[in-house]
Amino acid sequence: MPLDNPNDLSLSRRAMKAELLDAETELELARAWRDRRDEAALHRLVTAYMRLAISMASKYRRYGASMNDLIQEAGLGLMKAADKFDPDRGVRFSTYAVWWIKASIQDFVMRNWSMVRTGSTSSQKSLFFNMRRVQARLEREAQSRGETLDGHQMRHMIATEVGVPLRDVEMMEGRLSGSDFSLNATQSADDEGREWIETLEDDGVQAAESVAEDHDRGLLRGWLAQAMSDLNPREQLIVRERKLRDDPRTLESLGTELGLSKERVRQLEAGAFKKMRRMLEQNGTVAHDLLH
Repeated sequence: MPLDNPNDLSLSRRAMKAELLDAETELELARAWRDRRDEAALHRLVTAYMRLAISMASKYRRYGASMNDLIQEAGLGLMKAADKFDPDRGVRFSTYAVWWIKASIQDFVMRNWSMVRTGSTSSQKSLFFNMRRVQARLEREAQSRGETLDGHQMRHMIATEVGVPLRDVEMMEGRLSGSDFSLNATQSADDEGREWIETLEDDGVQAAESVAEDHDRGLLRGWLAQAMSDLNPREQLIVRERKLRDDPRTLESLGTELGLSKERVRQLEAGAFKKMRRMLEQNGTVAHDLLH
């Protein structure tokens, strides 16, 4: 089994020297952890099956992760298995632990395969780890029959074989065909070459649009200020409190403050808006947008 560094080799050697547990001892250790949270029992149980975790981790080296990281993830899966294992179900711990170790490693591989999330559903995970193998087998079978499969046929056959939608196969094929590409990489070997990020269209407000918006906004403020100046103080108060506040006041609260009925405040508000609308329309402004 190829390993990354001396630490991996040392861990592997220690795991291979660990005791082999018989069914009765394994059962006692599992119950001691479940019932009494005996950490010594947990350590002994996990250590005994670390060789299994390392063996499973080595099968995922081809996905680009370091062996050390894969072993750590396999160990985490082994710990989860020990924590959730029910010794009274009549199943050996190694049989139960395989699923947890495999799930932990596969989740780690998929999280680190790309900065773009590769897949999250069980069908996408199955496709990620089986697509290349299934494709190679289908190609061999087609060659033995003297057939040649085009890309469309192959994708359909993979979808049927793995039991996933065709769109998932198409998506996964694209994700597996290339690696991540930095937008800060230059377009050429020249040090002064443009970065790829410079070719992306800026979806923000352009300078010309920003200047025009600022100019129009300034005009609107001036027209509103002029229209407000034509109102008497009571009308200005009503318009300001009803239309210019983030939290507009009610007709009732203004009526209480001014000593007027709700209906009278509404009439004053309508009259003030009518005055302002006439003033704004003289400047070619759409009064409806400003006062409604």
